[in-house]
Amino acid sequence: MVGSQLAQIAIQTTDVLMLGWYDVVALAAISLVSPIYFTIFIVGAGFAIGVMPMVASAAGTEDDRQVRRVTRMGLWLSIAYGLAVIPLCLFFEPFLLAIGQDEDISILGGQYMAYAGVGILPALIVMVMRSYLSALELTRIVLIATLATFVLNIFVNYALIFGNWGAPELGVIGAAIASVIGHLFGLCILVVYALKKTPQYTLFKNFRRPDWEAMSRVFHLGWPIGITLLSEVGLFAITSIMMGWIGTIALAAHGIALQIASITFMIHLGLSQAVTVRAGRAWGRSDAVTLRLACQAALVMSAIAVGVTMAVFLLLPETLIGAFIDPSDPDRLEILAVGTVLLALAALFQAVDAGQVMALGMLRGVQDTRVPMIMAAFSYWVVGVPCSYVLGFTLGLDGVGIWLGLSVGLAVAGVLLQMRFWTRHARI
Repeated sequence: MVGSQLAQIAIQTTDVLMLGWYDVVALAAISLVSPIYFTIFIVGAGFAIGVMPMVASAAGTEDDRQVRRVTRMGLWLSIAYGLAVIPLCLFFEPFLLAIGQDEDISILGGQYMAYAGVGILPALIVMVMRSYLSALELTRIVLIATLATFVLNIFVNYALIFGNWGAPELGVIGAAIASVIGHLFGLCILVVYALKKTPQYTLFKNFRRPDWEAMSRVFHLGWPIGITLLSEVGLFAITSIMMGWIGTIALAAHGIALQIASITFMIHLGLSQAVTVRAGRAWGRSDAVTLRLACQAALVMSAIAVGVTMAVFLLLPETLIGAFIDPSDPDRLEILAVGTVLLALAALFQAVDAGQVMALGMLRGVQDTRVPMIMAAFSYWVVGVPCSYVLGFTLGLDGVGIWLGLSVGLAVAGVLLQMRFWTRHARI
């Protein structure tokens, strides 16, 4: 599952890397809108993520019918959400201008959103299928499908961003089209595999029939997950907007540093999802010993990863940042200077970010999502966003202050969520 998450973030990294070599304004545009796009997407992904602990718990008690029911209704809810939000992505340029972004960046950002928004629907269905297969511990196909999508994305990006192999030069639009093609490709792989390898669940037989009881259960577990993810991703999106107020160079450096930090975060996200499955199965059997051991093992592995990535960020910042910038770009030195400082701060919040995402994975495994939602929203928006603004603008620390505010919000979330799990659930 860690490998799948790393492959997934590699797809996004490819977009940032290639657009960074294509044009600094294009890089700044995707740095601005990618977190916003992901924010819209991740709210609907709450239903898909909610499927994972429910399927894991049902599989732990060998309830095949419940596996089928919750997966189907997860698909229903995800499809409904995707159809509802696609229109929001089609007219994004006026919104970016209204929030004070540069005109050139707003134009390119609006173009990217108009094309990439169509891919939200297949991306959400992919999320449900990944949750379903992962909960059944069929994780290898998820990794294979994601790696195949990554390779395809490189070739399509190379063709459509730069206009190679006779394709039109489309820049950010090319990157958006490549993403949509990748989502559709990954979806085909996962659906075909699920039909072939898990025929006992008959996932798509009579798919048109609603199951209101199962839908209600998925909805009530999934919507708090979506709001929790919205709170966290929205925190990063608002910091991107704040960086845009500082300037194009700051926004481009922020996008690169955040992309690098996101790569290492995927290790913890994969471990978090793995512990959701293990905790879900143990919780379904009321096996407190296995529940505690699974969570402790996941936390140890996450801590080791934090130590390694902090060392890399502090020892090789210029190498990492420089890989995303064309050596001949006149703004290269400025972006390197800002990005190096931001990457050092990313090393700081690696630990707190890992702590909060691991706690969320453990809590989802025991199907506890509503109180964690409130804790996360408080930490990110009542603490994190004001801290970022005050430190960045009121105290004049600019990008450094914005990133320090991020760390404070994530730290508060990590402490509250870990306390809830270990004081409430680890003793069942």
